[in-house]
Amino acid sequence: MRKLLLAAALLWSVSSLASADSVLASDPATLAKIKALRPNQAVRLGNAAVVGDFNPVARRFKLHKTGPTRRNYSIKMVWMPERERALYLGANHAVPHRLNDVWEFDLGALTWVMLYAPDNARGYRGLGEDSSDVEFKDGILVTKRGGPAIIGHAWWGLTYDPVRRQALFINTWGTDQKKAVAELGGDPGELYRGPPLWAFSPESRKWRPIKTAKPWPHTPFGGLLEYVPEYGGAIWHANHFKMRATWLYDPVENSWRDLRANVGDFATASPKTDQVAYYDPQRRAVIAQSGVRTHRFDIQRKQWSKVLSAEKGQAPRGHDSFGAAVFDPKSGHGLLLDMQDNTLWAFDPDVPEWTRLNPTGDPLPTGQNSLTYFDPAHGVFVVIEGTKVWAYRYQPEPKKP
Repeated sequence: MRKLLLAAALLWSVSSLASADSVLASDPATLAKIKALRPNQAVRLGNAAVVGDFNPVARRFKLHKTGPTRRNYSIKMVWMPERERALYLGANHAVPHRLNDVWEFDLGALTWVMLYAPDNARGYRGLGEDSSDVEFKDGILVTKRGGPAIIGHAWWGLTYDPVRRQALFINTWGTDQKKAVAELGGDPGELYRGPPLWAFSPESRKWRPIKTAKPWPHTPFGGLLEYVPEYGGAIWHANHFKMRATWLYDPVENSWRDLRANVGDFATASPKTDQVAYYDPQRRAVIAQSGVRTHRFDIQRKQWSKVLSAEKGQAPRGHDSFGAAVFDPKSGHGLLLDMQDNTLWAFDPDVPEWTRLNPTGDPLPTGQNSLTYFDPAHGVFVVIEGTKVWAYRYQPEPKKP
């Protein structure tokens, strides 16, 4: 019996160490399948393992078995180059939960890793049935572990700062904060009024609110947050009645400034909210898809332009609830999986035009329950449905002279 207990303790310590340090061995079978992919071919890699230090909240919602799963208006995953993994966060509407957990996905190891176990589940407009873990601190509603006590959808308001090695997240949601603060015995007059910008460090596994002084932008639902290396910070864009502007967050100065993009024609030249987008380092641009309209932000000129307005069926529908866009660095093209009609598209910005792809190999999943990202370490487009994982290698045919 003593040997059995010792063995169990050892197994637990090894498991905890692996999940805490995130040291994962690549799976040879997975790597072989990826290496064998031909151009325009997809392969079902198998089922991902799920690891982490799961607390009772995580186990209540069976996250230790399912991983995070795709959530409402939260389909963006961001690449972390120093970790060679993709990060995911964002809340559901409320069914089956609203959680502030954070995850990363390791393709080579075919594993979901929980980086931050969730605090208590929140309600749709309030702090949920158990707010005992919430504090009102320095004008912000936070949990006792330091996480956001209000958690929104990711929309397209999630990006990654590779210099500071942290995710940035515009955590906008419709919670009645004044009521919540009053319920906690605080003074609603002390609420911070600025943008709900949060940072998450995958190394320390900690959340951190970022407060700034005025001026600052409005933060309507469905905006676009994208790190731009040339600026050394992240642009926050919205074409919405609450704000028609593109702002820049400067992490060195910890300040915001309006880039004054497209004075006069902003509403027509820039993408509307619920757009999806990616940064194109080869052209120093941000490419955005809003419905079947394609837009381009010239980083040097700080100007938006509408480069393509297609008919239905001639381009994918970009939307932060069903059509995520990514950049393929090998081809210099964008890829977008339209989950409403389960079609995969490629965008050549130099033409510009969208091409519908017909992958060979294993069929990609259908429905609107997938997450996607591009994995530069393995050179493939990744599709994840729960714990089921596919990889697709895109390589366009050479252009005819």
